Amino acid sequence: MSIVNDQLEVWEVFIQSKSGLPHIHAGSVHASDIEMALQNARDIYTRRGEGTSIWVVPTTAISASNPLDNDMLFDPSNDKMYRLPTFYLMPEGAKHI
Repeated sequence: MSIVNDQLEVWEVFIQSKSGLPHIHAGSVHASDIEMALQNARDIYTRRGEGTSIWVVPTTAISASNPLDNDMLFDPSNDKMYRLPTFYLMPEGAKHI
């Protein structure tokens, strides 16, 4: 059981509303293990059947960039025009690109 300081572990919940769409962060749950985290996420965030998939990730497993590193991480891509979506044609019939 993953209990720290007599508290259950915190898990981040991501829900996919329809097949083919991205998973969106829905919130957090407390649970002792992954099975309990999935159960709690289902009970809290999909009570009305509004999801097709649930991901749960221990909060401790998530890394984030430091806002002070924004120049180093994000500015270099500005000089690579081929990365901008204006150069791509949307395929006919594509819905979620």
